[in-house]
Formats: sequence, C-alpha cells, structure tokens
Amino acid sequence: MLAGLVMSLVVASCGSSPVDLPGARDEAGSTTSTSTSTSTSTAGVVRPAAPTPNLPATVQSHDGTTVTITDASRIIPLQGNISEIVFDLGLGDNVVARDVSATFSEAEDLPLVTRAHDVSAESVLSLHPTVVLADEDTGPPEAIEHIRNVGIPVVEFARPESLADIGPRVRAIAAALGIPEAGEELVERTEDELAGAIPDPGADRPRVAFLYVRGSAGVYLISGPGSGADAMIDAAGGIDAGTDMGLENPFTPLTAEALVKAAPDIILATTTGLDSVGGVDGMVEVPGIAQTPAGQAKRIVTIEDGLLFSFGSRTPGAVSQLAQDFREAMSR
Repeated sequence: MLAGLVMSLVVASCGSSPVDLPGARDEAGSTTSTSTSTSTSTAGVVRPAAPTPNLPATVQSHDGTTVTITDASRIIPLQGNISEIVFDLGLGDNVVARDVSATFSEAEDLPLVTRAHDVSAESVLSLHPTVVLADEDTGPPEAIEHIRNVGIPVVEFARPESLADIGPRVRAIAAALGIPEAGEELVERTEDELAGAIPDPGADRPRVAFLYVRGSAGVYLISGPGSGADAMIDAAGGIDAGTDMGLENPFTPLTAEALVKAAPDIILATTTGLDSVGGVDGMVEVPGIAQTPAGQAKRIVTIEDGLLFSFGSRTPGAVSQLAQDFREAMSR
C-alpha cells in the first residue's frame, strides 16, 4: 500500500495540482500496417512517421478483460509513460488529452483529464475518445468502469518496475493500437539506446539513496528493493543504499538512524521533492542527512518526477543523465 501511495503521489506531483494525500487520423477498420521508415522532428525530438493501424485489434487487458479496438484516431493515455510511448510509436497526433504525469513538451498543451491523480470520467468522455489506455492502478475504479460502460475500449497495462519491463510494455501498447511492427522497432531502438546509456560497472560505485520527500505533507521515505528507483540507480552505475542496507520493502519511512546506516554518498530526489523541503539546504536539515557523506558534501542529485519511474522510451536518456550526474557529484 505504501508503494502504491508513493506512485500516486509521484503522478500527482507531475502537474500543477497540489499533492492529494489519502494521485494522419485513421479510419476504423483499416486493414494495412505500415512500418516506420521516415522520421519527423517536433520541438527538437525526432519522432517516427505515423504508421497505419491494422484494426480491429483484440487484446487482453491487464485486468483480464478482452478488449477490441476498432479505431485509434482519438487516443487518451491516462499515464505519462503511456503517452510517451504512443508519441514514440508515431501516433502522437492522435492523442487528444493527457494526465498530470505527461510532462514532456509535446503533450503540455493537451487538455488535462485528471484532477490531481484521479481520472475525471466526464472530462475523458467529453473528448470523444476511440480508445483509452491506462495503468493497472489508474483510478478511481469507478471512473474507469464508467468509461467502459459507455462503450469506450479501455486497455489496462501492468505498471513497469524495472528496465526489463520496457520491451513488454511497448509491445503491449503497440498491439492494442494495431501497430505491432512499430512496437518492435521502438523496442529495438530503446534497447540500443539503453545499451549505450548504461555505464560500465566500476570498482567505485557510489552508494545512492533515493528519498521520496514531500515536506509540506510530512512524507519522508527511503527506497529499497522493487521501488523502481533501485533499478535506475543500478543502471546508472550506483548502488541502491536502501537495498544494500537490508531494507525489505520498496519504500520505508525515513529515520535518522536508517540514513546513518545507509551512509549514502549521494542523495537522489525528485525535483518537486527537493523543492518541497526548501532545496539543498533544506534537505540537509532533514534529520540524519547531515551525518551522511552525501549530506556533508551536499551531494544532492534530482530527476524529474515523472521520469524516474517511467520505464519507457525516455528511460535511456534518464539513465545517461543520472550516470553523468553521479559522476559529477562524486567529483565534488
């Protein structure tokens, strides 16, 4: 439950809404599928040419529901990572709305259909989607059920927790949209980029503690195995301090004693998390941090909230940036 709350808070913090504590068009029936061979560039980001969906497509939603998609001309992804993948598959022009965790520039002007981290069924339906794509924990469940009951196909996907989940997730989204060939191309491209982004493991890997903090809400957690942050830290050449110290849960309430035991060389936080405690100086005042190597040297690294846990097509860039930030932090 704690891990689920953290994911909701991460999603909520990606937009302008406050943290809410307990958050080309294609005609239906087209029968040909075109592989992506040329690219277009928008806002400096290279996107593949729009493939033609081969529809109808019948897929198994993560919740066990069999869903048939007949039209992908008006797509509403209810998770930022799903939005990124749809854009990288070449169907960004078909996306008609976003949720708060869609933080990349091409989506920022799309209508928002969530309040904090809750989906507004009325907002979704007002945009006349032909297919809605969601994560297994997208909610509230009543909103998802209402959208389905109106007759809109809703496909849910398993929430990714590691780099190994990227390929299956891309393939599943591409299959639902009737563009499996484009999915395979994106998987291959992403895996190639990941291979280039992951640094060679060195002897002096820094100990990195990811702290999920929301100062105004009094939320202070340290990550451990299965948090998602542990996988990103490892890929970027670090050692997840929470896992290494023996934590058993994805997220554990933070104590000064735990921080001292973790002895991180680097503190990793989200950008909004660091802001919530007053920046670097405020983070160092959190009990226990000043007694760690990271706190003493003020080695604080931040990453965009929606990017750390996305495990999608932007992950190679995130890993590369984290690896660079870790190296620069350790040089101080």
